[in-house]
Amino acid sequence: QVQLVESGGGLVQAGDSLRLSCAASGRTFRGYAMGWFRQAPGKERESVAACSWSGGNTYYLDSAKGRFTISRDNAKNTVYLQMNSLKPEDTAVYYCAAKFQLGGGSWWGGPAAMNYWGNGTLVTVSS
Repeated sequence: QVQLVESGGGLVQAGDSLRLSCAASGRTFRGYAMGWFRQAPGKERESVAACSWSGGNTYYLDSAKGRFTISRDNAKNTVYLQMNSLKPEDTAVYYCAAKFQLGGGSWWGGPAAMNYWGNGTLVTVSS
C-alpha cells in the first residue's frame, strides 16, 4: 500500500501561484509514476499533470502547459505541482495518485490506470 497526502491548497486570486505537495508513505516511492488530477463541481475528474518515476517523461493537460510544472523529489517521497497564473477555471479539488510503473506497459494511462489516490486538496481561484 501507498498512502498519499496532499497539501498546499487554498483560496487565491486570479494570477496568483500555489504549490501543491503530495507526500507518499508506505511502500517505496521508487518505481511509481505520479499524477495530479482535479475535479470541479459537476465535472468529471481530469488529468492535470504526471511524471514517470525517473521524472524523464511528463504529461500536461493542454490548459496547464506553460503554467503548471510537476516535479518530484524521490529522496523525500514527495511530488509537487507548481501552479502559476491561476485562473478561476482552475478551481477544483486536486488529487495526487500513484501508478506502479515498473511492472511493464506504458508509464501513463490516465486516472483509470492509477493504483493509489490521496484524499485531495481544494484550490479555489477567485476572479
